[in-house]
Amino acid sequence: MHRRLIAPGALAASLLLAIPASAASYSPGAPGIGDPYYPAYGNGGYDVSHYDLRLKYQPQTDELEGTATLLATTTQDLSRFDLDFLLDVSEVRVNGAKASFATSGQHELEITPANPLPKGTPITVVVRYSGVPSTKSAYGFSTWHRTPDGAVAADEPEAAWWWFPSNDHPLDKATYDVSVAVPDGTQAISNGTLQSTSSRLGWTRYNWRSNKPQATYLATLAVGKFDITTGKTSDGVPVINAYSKDLGDNDGAARASVERTGEIVDWLTGYFGPYPFNSVGGYVPNTTTGYALETQTRVFYSPRQFANGSNTSVVVHELTHQWYGDDVSLKGWKDIWINEGFARYAQWLWSEHEGEGTTQELADYVYASHPADDAFWTVKPGDPGPDDQFDIAVYDRGALAVQALRNAVGDDAFFAILKGWPKDHAYGNASVGDFQKYAEQVSGTSLASLFDTWLFQPSKPAAPAAQGASIARSSAKAGALPQPKSWKKIEATNDLHAE
Repeated sequence: MHRRLIAPGALAASLLLAIPASAASYSPGAPGIGDPYYPAYGNGGYDVSHYDLRLKYQPQTDELEGTATLLATTTQDLSRFDLDFLLDVSEVRVNGAKASFATSGQHELEITPANPLPKGTPITVVVRYSGVPSTKSAYGFSTWHRTPDGAVAADEPEAAWWWFPSNDHPLDKATYDVSVAVPDGTQAISNGTLQSTSSRLGWTRYNWRSNKPQATYLATLAVGKFDITTGKTSDGVPVINAYSKDLGDNDGAARASVERTGEIVDWLTGYFGPYPFNSVGGYVPNTTTGYALETQTRVFYSPRQFANGSNTSVVVHELTHQWYGDDVSLKGWKDIWINEGFARYAQWLWSEHEGEGTTQELADYVYASHPADDAFWTVKPGDPGPDDQFDIAVYDRGALAVQALRNAVGDDAFFAILKGWPKDHAYGNASVGDFQKYAEQVSGTSLASLFDTWLFQPSKPAAPAAQGASIARSSAKAGALPQPKSWKKIEATNDLHAE
């Protein structure tokens, strides 16, 4: 064996020639964004600013073809990065050059660009793909829902994997252009505003634009045969609603509820401030799922939400999310209370507006309906855990916390908080801790004990603490209080996120 001796200066020069500057600093982006509830969701190393999705979908066979163009910026020296995706990829390009790719885990698409990417580099990622979404699953489930005349992509906390590659976590919000070609006579519905349509050779293309930051799980696609209605709110926001032409007996109740969207948005602006997006509305496809979802600007409603007649309460809930959950999105999935506690509380406000029970009467009823040994009180709305993320306690105990806050700070401060929060954190992300800090700032009141009692203790607040918030009655027992008139309508929305 012979060792070649090189002077230190020559060695340094040799290494500089052989290895790109700072090459040692280049590393793969993390396969998850760092959310402890869902460690594999989202990705590290980059931030997406825009998704351009150009799709073609055949309802008869459930075949989807697509080209996704992602505009992003690297947040580290990046040798490789992941997208969350399930369909079959034929080509990937990064900044125009072909990139190699592979799959791993349940839903990871690993992309290795031709050259490493320094931190702060603008990147354009193009992914060509195809597949049959209904044949794909991850973790034993699918969020792609076939209908007799098409399909729907709408679910929480994940839905994007089945129809477009993404950084699938609310922390990475982006704007969207969604262009979908479907057979003539079929419509494609997505978020935002319909920019244009065009027809050619038996296919019609619908071009939708969502021009404000949007979390990936709030992106939606519905293909089918719909009756579409349009209008405007009092402030001139376009209202676009759609109803499957095959809703059967639920059709009338669905329309009687969803067609009040403009009215309800007008009412909600009094509490939450100006509507934050470029359009609003909802769609009711002919699906067997049971839940509703606050897909940004275009709410998804299951026909089952209207099986017992009209229900404006569910419309209030989902439209409230446009401010609490969509405009201001959670930082981590543990912050779900900011979404669901306030959406539920808006239903209580609507009940009061309709003369069917005040917020305080509803709070008293909920508190009295759950004895101290009820598992309801073991769920902590401020950090419920992934298994209880959509437990009823997150909604009802979450709304109790909102009423407790109102009683603690008084109506003037409370309604200033309610309206100021979406403005202060517009189009961003926030945590429960951020909300507490904001509420303390506006009210001038220390709220640590109140938040701990109502959001983080796995037990029923003792009567003195509850009475201090004017909620409990020391002698109250389950069923001892009269049921508010609105309760059954509110209760009918309890399966909002259940199959």
